[in-house]
Amino acid sequence: MKTIIFKTASAYLLPLLLLFSIFILLRGHYLPGGGFVGGLMASIAFVIHSFANGIDKTKNIMTFHPGFLMPVGLLLALVSGTLPLFFGDTFMTGLWMENALPVIGKVGSALFFDTGVYLVVIGVTLTIIFTISEGL
Repeated sequence: MKTIIFKTASAYLLPLLLLFSIFILLRGHYLPGGGFVGGLMASIAFVIHSFANGIDKTKNIMTFHPGFLMPVGLLLALVSGTLPLFFGDTFMTGLWMENALPVIGKVGSALFFDTGVYLVVIGVTLTIIFTISEGL
């Protein structure tokens, strides 16, 4: 599947799918979507790129091993869950900013939790797929 059309299309699809995955991540507050679906979408972008260009070129795009994203995402999700404890609320209670940001809307602890899930899903999915691909 390493045709010139697929290679060219994957060069354009990678940034578009990554941008769409961030849109899905941010959309998850008010509508269906969020960290899990956005993370899968981002992983699919890298998988398509690796199918078209080879696993080595895809790994060169990423500046670090995808397994590094797992503990970072877990830490971010844990911090967003425990942050309400410092304000006298229970674990995983949603905290929201008073004023909305122009593009994103009202930012709350749910966004940071979803971002942590987003990073964990990308890390787990790409680590599994890269490990399987190296074994073939």
